[in-house]
Amino acid sequence: MSKNLHTPEMDRLMDALLSLGNRDEAYSFMEDLCTVGELEAMQQRLSVASMLRTHETYQKIAEDTGASTATISRVKRALEYGDDGYELILKRIEGV
Repeated sequence: MSKNLHTPEMDRLMDALLSLGNRDEAYSFMEDLCTVGELEAMQQRLSVASMLRTHETYQKIAEDTGASTATISRVKRALEYGDDGYELILKRIEGV
């Protein structure tokens, strides 16, 4: 994460996420915190990351997820040069 995002306020948000105990609590918090569009965009990025890890083509990813090539490229850059957040989460939820 960019160093300028490491603020006390952002720490509080991260602590809030860490305090969620189950899927129902996560839904409640995220639905209050984000718009439907924001949640769908995050879900889409996670799906794109998963498909990129299995070496799917941009065309297949775009067809299956509805993501633009710009979004796919952004996620690919994060997978290649980011802080390994996608890798961490995908390994945990997919076991791969």
